Formats: sequence, C-alpha cells, structure tokens
Amino acid sequence: MSAEAATTQPAELRDMVEADIDFIAALDQQLFGVDAWPREMFVGELSQPETRRYVIAELPSAVEPSQKIIVGYAGLMCVAPIGDIQTIGVLPEYEGRGIARAMLTELIAEAGRRGADDVMLEVSSTNPRAQALYRRYGFEHIHTRRKYYRDGSDGLIMRLSLATADLPTTSKDPS
Repeated sequence: MSAEAATTQPAELRDMVEADIDFIAALDQQLFGVDAWPREMFVGELSQPETRRYVIAELPSAVEPSQKIIVGYAGLMCVAPIGDIQTIGVLPEYEGRGIARAMLTELIAEAGRRGADDVMLEVSSTNPRAQALYRRYGFEHIHTRRKYYRDGSDGLIMRLSLATADLPTTSKDPS
C-alpha cells in the first residue's frame, strides 16, 4: 500500500481508552493552545461512561500500514434530554478528509441512543470551518458568549434538534 493510499482511506473510529490520554492531551494543547484541556480533565471525562463517550479516529500509518496513528478525537456528554459535544479535534494535516464529520456523526447518533432530544455544542467565532460543518448538520446558532475563550474570541452556542435532523452521510459529503 502506498503512503498516499494509507492516508486517504476513511478513518476507523474506536472508543478512547486511558492509554490514549497522554497523546490526546498533547494533541489538544497543539490544537487549542491556551484553551486546551489539562490531562486530568480527560481522565475525569473517561471516568464517567454513564454520561460520556469519547472516540478516537485512526488511520493506517503511511510508514507501517499495519500500525494505526491517531488523527482525531471527539467527546460527548449526554444527560437526557440534552447531548453536548464537548470537543472535536483533528490533526491539521488530516483536515478536510471527513474525519471530524465521521466523529460528529457517531456522537450525534450516540446522543440519540442515550435519549437526547437536542445536541448542543460551542465553537469559537474564529473557526469558520467548524461552524460550516455544524451548519451542514442542521445546528443553529442560538447564543453568543462574548469573549468566552481565553484568546478573547466569542463562543457560539449551537443546537441541533434530533427530531428534525436530516444528517448528512459521511460517504456523500466531500469535506
């Protein structure tokens, strides 16, 4: 398998486990800087499986295809009737390959399985790419938290009603 083939196939999703936390905490720091979660927060999140689910996106390594590399992660908190997407992160070099979309699709489905009527999330006003993804799923901007993030950007609160959701499929949406 060529290096290119190894990086263009769909990511496989699996549940995050404790052994992933150090890597994910470092990746979160890389992606979100001053707004990154401390390692202990990931530990706490994984310790609550009755209300939380965290997934990892993996691809075969371009160097050793039998080995997997983590390219993204995402988390959900669900206390019915509300699901809340806690975080989504994808390595920058793997953006635009449907990885965030696959994880978001799985977490929305999980929220539905756990009895959620609505799924909420918060996104930075400085992240138009993520905002566009969420709008494609039918999320609507319902409130703005001014200067919510430590970098001074606003937090946009978005909501998806599962009763009326018409979710895109991961195979047809090219982003």
